[in-house]
Amino acid sequence: MAAPAYPAWVTRWVSGQWRQKKRPPVIRPTRPLVLANRVANRKEQAGEATCITEMSVMMACWKQNDFSNSACAEEIRTFYDCVAKAEKERREKTKEDILEPRGNLTSSKVNRLLRRFPNITRYV
Repeated sequence: MAAPAYPAWVTRWVSGQWRQKKRPPVIRPTRPLVLANRVANRKEQAGEATCITEMSVMMACWKQNDFSNSACAEEIRTFYDCVAKAEKERREKTKEDILEPRGNLTSSKVNRLLRRFPNITRYV
């Protein structure tokens, strides 16, 4: 009994000869393979809301006194003091050391580091 006659491409495919002619693809990057001097700003995690209690007390006072600022001066002052204190704490937190032991950096901190240590684009 004679073996069936297959086309030539089938015998090459089965024997693996087609693989010898293939070369790995040449990779040509579209842009230079260097770090950019900045990263995209991504939305940072929402922080904890501050002064909610003071704001709700102030709004309740406004509602009771027909939105009169003079009648609610104490509540308004308390709310503004709380906002100023929270803003001061937030600024002090950003002035802390840029590297944290946790490892993940926000995009603003990465941009700050890249401004301090930019890519060398030319040699001296």
